[in-house]
Amino acid sequence: MSKREVFNSLLQRPVGIVGRKSVFIIVLLAILALVPFGARGQLGLDPCCAIISAGLSSISSLLKSVVATPLSAIQQLQQQAVNFEQQTVYPIAAINNARGLAGQMQGQLRQMTQLYRLPINSATLPTPQQLESTLLSHSPQAVPTISQNYAAVYGTVMAPVDAPQPVRDLVDMSDAEAQAALKKAIEMDALADVELAVADQINQQIQSAAPGSASILEAQAAAWLVRANAYSQSAMAELIRVRSIDLANSSAQLKFSSSHTKTLRDSTDQMLGR
Repeated sequence: MSKREVFNSLLQRPVGIVGRKSVFIIVLLAILALVPFGARGQLGLDPCCAIISAGLSSISSLLKSVVATPLSAIQQLQQQAVNFEQQTVYPIAAINNARGLAGQMQGQLRQMTQLYRLPINSATLPTPQQLESTLLSHSPQAVPTISQNYAAVYGTVMAPVDAPQPVRDLVDMSDAEAQAALKKAIEMDALADVELAVADQINQQIQSAAPGSASILEAQAAAWLVRANAYSQSAMAELIRVRSIDLANSSAQLKFSSSHTKTLRDSTDQMLGR
């Protein structure tokens, strides 16, 4: 190789190196120009806030599309159930009508109570008036005075010298059952007053009760109905006892008549035998 060719090759090598460096520098500048650097906005906010805002927006979008739709369906079902309950199960018009009926019944109950309390005393003499007042007192505290007032009007058991013992026993039993029936009547009157008061109280509760508490009030009324039936059974039992004593007295009268007839026949036979 000649000296000229060697010189030209040495001269071209630096030029190629310089050209490649120039291209590298240009590419580097272009990359730096395209890469975003940290910068502040006009209000001094960091770009990370924009990233957080974008994330929150994405979460909000997901909630609206994925969660809100099922919740909306559930809310519609709940509203349908509420509408069915208000319009079909517990309609307001029916509830108002029931409360109006309860108020009307309340007035009727008061009238019945007033009629129930009308005086029915009819005795005119002092001693019978005392007994009648005790019998119509509706007070259980008056029960102990029944025997004294009864004896003052109907008398006591006759003395042994005035009647045979079977007759005295019959009179004593009849008086005892009569007084027991009178005492039971006072007790039943007092119980009737309590039942009327309870019925009035339950009716007042119905007027202001919520629909959901109707079952509780119904249970209370049913319990008192059972109790009232028990009281009625007790009164019926006392009536049966009074009727039984009446039948027993009639039977005893027949027995006494038969005994007297036998005694008269025996006496007649003895007289004829003589």
